[in-house]
Amino acid sequence: MRRPFRAPPPTKEGPRTNHEIRVREVQLIDHEGANRGVVLTEEAMNIAMEAGMDLVEIQPNANPPVCKILDYGRYKYQAQKKAAEARKKQKVVEIKEIKMRPNIDTHDYEVKMKSMLRFFSEGDKVKVTLRFRGREMAHQDLGMKLLNKVRDETAEIAKVEASPKLEGRQMVMILAPIK
Repeated sequence: MRRPFRAPPPTKEGPRTNHEIRVREVQLIDHEGANRGVVLTEEAMNIAMEAGMDLVEIQPNANPPVCKILDYGRYKYQAQKKAAEARKKQKVVEIKEIKMRPNIDTHDYEVKMKSMLRFFSEGDKVKVTLRFRGREMAHQDLGMKLLNKVRDETAEIAKVEASPKLEGRQMVMILAPIK
């Protein structure tokens, strides 16, 4: 496969192995886990060949570098499995948005609060957006009271990440769940 014009050469991921190790001597750990001490790299390569395994550089920044005799294919497979497991346990925090109006009815407010509590239980952040239309802009204090009421009702399970502020015709507040 041809590389595109002026593309950098492919870089190898992971530790150096076998003939890629260019130092004169290494700290060797054999395939049984025993420390063999400082050994010439060629000698370490021969020991790895006799064992039918690879010489893998574990700590390249040490002086001398620490190398271990192991099956490199198996090592890569286990590292890949460990990374997949870590990704699986990872939780991506989303920001859910709840839109309200300053003169919201009590039942509508309760429905919005119920969905907000569900979002917090799932570990998501909630952006409460209060929209003003027409003459409602003259009564921004009503909007502020409503957002303060939301803040007070969710005080035990959520903290205010961004306090209420006016952005054009909208008042926005961001709440995050308390871990």
